[in-house]
Amino acid sequence: MKIELAESYGFCFGVKRAIKIAEENRNSATYGPLIHNANEIARLKNDFNVALSENLDTFKAGETAVIRTHGIPKQELALLHERQVNVVDATCPYVTKPQQICEEMSAQGYDIIIFGDESHPEIKGVKSYANDHAYVVNTPEEIDGLKLREKVATVAQTTRKIEEYRQIVGKLMAKHKEVRVFNTICNATFDNQDAVRELAQKADVMIIIGGKNSSNTKQLHSIAQQYCPDSYHIESQDDLKKEWFDQKELCGISAGASTPDWIIDDVVSKIHVLKTP
Repeated sequence: MKIELAESYGFCFGVKRAIKIAEENRNSATYGPLIHNANEIARLKNDFNVALSENLDTFKAGETAVIRTHGIPKQELALLHERQVNVVDATCPYVTKPQQICEEMSAQGYDIIIFGDESHPEIKGVKSYANDHAYVVNTPEEIDGLKLREKVATVAQTTRKIEEYRQIVGKLMAKHKEVRVFNTICNATFDNQDAVRELAQKADVMIIIGGKNSSNTKQLHSIAQQYCPDSYHIESQDDLKKEWFDQKELCGISAGASTPDWIIDDVVSKIHVLKTP
């Protein structure tokens, strides 16, 4: 069986930047998981003593709080500064952009439509930069139940599918005269999704590596399954099962933007072992 890696996969610019920031701030703590990868968070704890805190109140004056790549709500960021915590912002610049757009468009009197998962930390942060007229939707149908004003602006979660965002935009443009559309899906997401789509069309089995709560990894797995039914989302080599590779000729591999190379290497090595007679 041949193993082929997608043309584009793994750590994106924002994650690489955040990891570097965390490594440069030894003996600190991140507010919320820095990235959606438990194994990499454990490495930062073990090698650099970068802890993880989910509680804002644990940060005291003079201590260092590293802000997660997904960003945090505007009010929480202000509170950290107010408490004189040393804030080191590792928010991905691609996430900062929709935050700024929401703030600016909201101030100009636009209702804001945010395409994404309302429970995701990135979206919680982005929404906090708009005023009361901001709404999160996951499907075009959800727009029907909203009472929107005439002027509407829209942004998307950075890791969503462009095809789905087009449907949201189309629905808004059919109902409103003025719609400001901002494409906030990041380039790395485009590249990884295109690459997994291409590889899945020729693979017998696809392995997608990334955190179970990683939005962009879930999207990669969803795309892979469209073309290769035998597609599996795993977090590490420990999740692999020998029978997945029986009678297979080509195993395609991709990984989410929060998946480090060392985990990918471990998975490839394990697959070779499983296929050894």
